Order: sequence, then C-alpha cells, then structure tokens
Amino acid sequence: MSVPDIRRLQLARLGVGLIFLSNGAAYASLVPRLPEVKAELGMTNAVFGLAIAAFPAGALAAGAAAGVLIRQFGSRLLAWVGMVVSMAAILAAAAANSLPLFIAAIFLAGCADSITDVAQNHHALRVQKLMGRSIINSYHAMWSVGALIGGALAAGAISVGLHRVAHLAIVAVLILAVTTVGHRLMLPGPEPTEATPHEAHTHGNGRVRHPYLVLAMLSILAIAGAIEEDNAGSWATLYMSTELGVTGGLAATGYVAAMGSHFLGRITGDWLVNRLGQRTMARLGGVLLVLGTAIMIVFPSPWTTILGYACAGYGVATVVPSIFEAADSMPGFKPGTALTVVSLTLRIGFLASPPLVGLIADASAIRWGLLVLPISGLVIVALSGVLSSRHETWDVPVLDK
Repeated sequence: MSVPDIRRLQLARLGVGLIFLSNGAAYASLVPRLPEVKAELGMTNAVFGLAIAAFPAGALAAGAAAGVLIRQFGSRLLAWVGMVVSMAAILAAAAANSLPLFIAAIFLAGCADSITDVAQNHHALRVQKLMGRSIINSYHAMWSVGALIGGALAAGAISVGLHRVAHLAIVAVLILAVTTVGHRLMLPGPEPTEATPHEAHTHGNGRVRHPYLVLAMLSILAIAGAIEEDNAGSWATLYMSTELGVTGGLAATGYVAAMGSHFLGRITGDWLVNRLGQRTMARLGGVLLVLGTAIMIVFPSPWTTILGYACAGYGVATVVPSIFEAADSMPGFKPGTALTVVSLTLRIGFLASPPLVGLIADASAIRWGLLVLPISGLVIVALSGVLSSRHETWDVPVLDK
C-alpha cells in the first residue's frame, strides 16, 4: 500500500480533527439543557442519574461491534455515519416528552457515540503512524474544543431564551456540515490489516508485571478518567443551578470551565508528555484533580466550583490519551486488542458514575456525590506507575507470556 504524501497526510489530519471537534460538540450541546428536561419530565436525582447512564450503556452495547464494522466499512465512513445518528438521537432526546423516549434516545446516542469514538481514534492512529510522531493529544484537544463550543453555544441559547429543540436543530445542521467536510478529507481506501508484533521489555530493577495485570490497571485508570469527564457533563450544570443558586446560562460555567481546561491540557499535552513522560503527567494531574475538587466540596460556592472543575479538566487531560497510546503499544497482546479492551472499560466509568452520584444526591446532596472526583484522582495517582516514564517507548516491565 502506498504512503500518502505529506500534504495528503496534513489534510487527513485536519479531517480527523474535524470529526473529533464535531463529536465533542454533539453531546455537549445537550448537556446544559438537561436540567430543563429533568424538570419537565419530573425526574428525581436518582432517576436522572439512571436515565443519563443510558448513554454509556448504549456505548457499551455497541462498542464491541465497532471493530467488525470498521473492517467491513472502514473507519472513514463509520465515523461519519456515527455522527449522523448521534445528532439525530440527541435532537430526539431534546424533544422527548416522556421518560422512556428520552432514555431510548440517550441510549441510541451512546451507541452512535461509541462507534464514532472507536472509528475516529482508529483513523487518528492510522494518520499518526504514517506521520511518524505523536499527535494523539492534539486530536483529543479538538474534542475538548468541540465540547467547549457546544457548551458555550448552549449557554448562549439559554440566555437568549431559544428553545432547546430549535437550538439543537441548528447545531445538528452545523455539526453535520463540518463532519461531512472532515469525512471527505480523511484517508481513503481499506484499513491496513498488517500486524506489528510487540516484544516484551524489561528495564532497570522494575518489578515485572503480567500483561493481564497491566491491562487491568490501564482499564481502572481509564474508568477513573471517565468519571471526571462524565461528572462535568452530567452534574456540573445541575449542581450549580439547584444547590448553588446560579441562574440562566451562567449555570453552565462549571461545565464550560472543565471543557476549557481540558482543551488547554490537551493542546499542550504532546509537548508536556514528550518532556515529562506519561507517568509524571498522570501523577501531577491526579494531584491537581484531588486538590481542586476537594476545595470545591469543602468550600461550596460558584467560584470554587468553577475552579474545581477547571482543575479536574486540566488534571485528567492527558490521562486517557496516554492510556490509549500505552494500550496500543503494549507488549504481550496482538495489535489493537488491548486498545479495544481499554476503550470498552472506559465506558464503565461513564455507566457507573451518573447513578452512583444520583443515589448519593437523593440521600444527601449532589455536593457529596461529587466526592467521586477526588477519589478518582487518588486512583490515578496510585496507578500512574503503570504508564511509561517516557513518551517514546514502553518501559513498564511486562512478563513474557
């Protein structure tokens, strides 16, 4: 198979970036409107948490099929189709007039998001391999930009009194236009199928770990990172509006702060990880997550909440991309196997977090449900040793199978 020239690769990089941008903006456009849906459908905090959990449930249900679909139809087409279905489902969720319809729409959105997520990351790694340098954090930065734009536009729509269905219909048209451009710029042709063997490495006096143990640790790290991302989307706006008394579009500022700091962390992520290593960045990020969210829980106010979510967003910005890279290059597994497992277990964090926080919130307050954030930060600090101390090579000792 011929290697595309540098201009074609640059266009493909832009195309994948537009898919990441659109994927980030899609669900983020609905998030600030969720308190309206919750109120209109008369949901309790626990029911709301369970309803929102339909999104990661759908992602888990569809994620296992993503690899087969990619091999059958290609990541380029699959990413575009996934975005079309995502926006249709999100628009249906905004218009839902009953709880079952809302849950069904959210479930379908989760299914489509999972397919898009695997397809866009698969294509991103394909472009990265051809370019010969790390660009994965910049792709995730584009996702954060999309989430920031989606959340900010939603806050603006709320401020001017635009109905959520009209707001999301406009967003759907814009996102599908951007996604279509991205699809046309991505690499054509079938997916590469050649396997690259992974060799086990041992360095220094480090303790040798079994590949399955390393994969389990990476999966738990992914769950901890997912908890932060889900919490900002599911609970930040509701917490600020119901327990801190923030009104109108300003109630979305906690979520916007999380997504904005996510972007800053990821746009600088490749530079920092290349210099400090995945392990150090994860430890520093986990500490920042613990400190920032602990302050917002102990001293509840709009400003400490914005600060806490900003610290959380920046703290975990490079964690999930580092986990994906580590899994993809991990010795002891066939290419793509560890990445698929980590991608699926990542969704467990999204699935478990909303109902857990909702149950705690109904028993006490949303504020105490937010304790999952500093706890996830402690998990990241504790397990960061499984990541590489350098960017270029896998240096966690792994036992030969």
